[in-house]
Amino acid sequence: MVNRISTPFSYSSAVMAGEYIFLGLHRGFGETFTQQIHDTFEHLRKTLIQCNASLNDIVKVNVYLKDIKDLPEMEKVFCDYFETDKFPARMTSTTEFFDADCFMMIDGVAYNSKTK
Repeated sequence: MVNRISTPFSYSSAVMAGEYIFLGLHRGFGETFTQQIHDTFEHLRKTLIQCNASLNDIVKVNVYLKDIKDLPEMEKVFCDYFETDKFPARMTSTTEFFDADCFMMIDGVAYNSKTK
């Protein structure tokens, strides 16, 4: 069975397929990179709650940064949300965004063995 958490846009914020949760793009808002990444994690947390999952269930993320100079701060913030040695697999790259005020986006995959 496939379940989707829709958005008003042309993508789902999450698609649940069996025990896997495919997370669509999540971005945060704020004036600084730090505000945006924390807000992004809050959006991810809310999406995962709707999927009966948590941040601990994330197994893979892709992080897209507008500026590679934000990488050290991103590394620091990941430690706020994941325990040491329990980080998801991650790929980080830089890109331009359509929205000029966007500094970063995250998508990824979670695994939820509690899903029936």
